[in-house]
Amino acid sequence: MVHSSPAVTTLTGEEPALQAVLLDMDGTLVDTEDFWWDAEVEVFAELGHQLRDEWRQVVVGGPMSRSAGFLIEATACDIALEELSVLLNAKFVERLERGVPLMPGARRLLAELAAHRIPAALVSASHRAVVDRMLAWIGPENFACTIAGDELARTKPHPDPYLTAARRLKADPARCAVVEDTATGVAAAEAAGCQVVAVPSVSPIEAKSGRTIVSSLEEVDLELLRSLIMVAR
Repeated sequence: MVHSSPAVTTLTGEEPALQAVLLDMDGTLVDTEDFWWDAEVEVFAELGHQLRDEWRQVVVGGPMSRSAGFLIEATACDIALEELSVLLNAKFVERLERGVPLMPGARRLLAELAAHRIPAALVSASHRAVVDRMLAWIGPENFACTIAGDELARTKPHPDPYLTAARRLKADPARCAVVEDTATGVAAAEAAGCQVVAVPSVSPIEAKSGRTIVSSLEEVDLELLRSLIMVAR
């Protein structure tokens, strides 16, 4: 169900076209948010620390540096950020080898975009090693480009990942539709000037004017994404 939708202003002349669709990965296309939390819990248990359930809301959707840094501070664990990042990525990749479940509607949406020749980009805060492993399950052929969190100086919630993806696709950010599942990702996409549809996974996303929120990726199709670009410039 769509809780809110972008305001539409009609001007004379042709309406702007949808030029590209930029998609988040974890929690949006693949059901892996539990994978990350389980990996974090397991790694910290091996280090002699127990994570609190309420911390999960803090670390979801953010870059590795922020999530790992928070957990180091919260647990007072004696480990360097870089070392912890290596351990977390390794534990997460172990879980990927067992199979990655796609979110309901993901395969259908990617096929629809391909059928209509709408360029798609995968825009993730995860590291390149994780993104490449994940692509084996999602299908690298579905994306014209992919952006990983460790390839940019600033990742989500900064707009850089989405601005970079739009630039590589030679698309106007205002004519790009973004699909995200976390408040951090939504903030990045909106800061980049993209039109956003949010599909909350672990944590709720605040409804506000100009933001479209749905309960499942099964509600997201090309018609909805095109409707996001109906705001006249």
